[in-house]
Amino acid sequence: MHTIKVLIVDDSAVVRQVLSAALAEDSAIEVIGAASDPVFAMERMRARWPDVIVLDVEMPRMDGITFLRKIMAERPTPVVICSTLTEKGAATTMQALEAGAFSIVTKPKVGLKRFLEDTSDDLIATIKAASHANARRLVPLPAVMVTPKLSADAILSASNRAMAETTDRVVAIGTSTGGTQALEAVLTALPRVCPGIVIVQHMPEKFTGAFAARLDGLCQIEVREARSGDRVLPGLALIAPGGRHMLMKRNGAQYHVDVVDGPPVNRHRPSVDVLFRSVAKCAGKNAIGIIMTGMGDDGAAGLLEMRNEGALTVGQDEQTCVVYGMPKEAVKRGAVIKSLPLGAIAGTIAGLKH
Repeated sequence: MHTIKVLIVDDSAVVRQVLSAALAEDSAIEVIGAASDPVFAMERMRARWPDVIVLDVEMPRMDGITFLRKIMAERPTPVVICSTLTEKGAATTMQALEAGAFSIVTKPKVGLKRFLEDTSDDLIATIKAASHANARRLVPLPAVMVTPKLSADAILSASNRAMAETTDRVVAIGTSTGGTQALEAVLTALPRVCPGIVIVQHMPEKFTGAFAARLDGLCQIEVREARSGDRVLPGLALIAPGGRHMLMKRNGAQYHVDVVDGPPVNRHRPSVDVLFRSVAKCAGKNAIGIIMTGMGDDGAAGLLEMRNEGALTVGQDEQTCVVYGMPKEAVKRGAVIKSLPLGAIAGTIAGLKH
């Protein structure tokens, strides 16, 4: 049986030790080395190239971003970023995602050993998904479920029909692994005037603010991290903050968002299912739901609810997904009306009346 060769690059001896021990527990993974910085890592990689690299960002001699860019230029390899959860680290880690990192695993500054032990199953699932990368797409293995998988019922009850009609159009987008690049491709292609957009991108707390700020600097439309009470307006995209759910509501003819606490849904907070259900309830056929690249099935049930309320529903196609997990599950459930390549999604949004 082929084992997944993993190289750990982190200047913390505790991280190297704990991760090596945790990954060694899975027979499908072989830790081929643990280096304290990228210079040592490159020496090891000359002898044996890994299938997946687990990489810290802030390290001596060469930072993780420089190392990542070097890898992607020389021999593209899936890289899982293991980064400290700080405001400063969030901005740096966003650069890693832009440079081609597969995913983020956050680590705290205190209680590190216990945290890494408790989250090792999630990291293993991410590594297994990353190991299936190729030049065209990344195909995930089934995620390892280690916590109860709640549905959107935990946050918002289902509704039989949407509210009375309004003419305002809204767009709801849900995405996960690979979504930072996909969202950039879609949002930067939109004209300044387009329907209001609400977005869930699976991302840890503190990272969504940096992500939204970066997109705002690149796009014609305004992009920002959502706050409770924000209006959903033409030319504005609101991104759910990491660590909290976002719901869309309606007051008369106006849409706004609520940002709320609550348990993870489909093991995610924010959850795409929660957003999509809320949009189905308050916007109905005046909405378009778009599910894009990502691991797992979050959003599939909510997108079906949107379709049942008359919304146009779109799934990113397999050829252009980094991970064809969430759209695939939505297609299987009959939630997707159209499957479109990434490059066609912005045109579909821009073509809506608003």
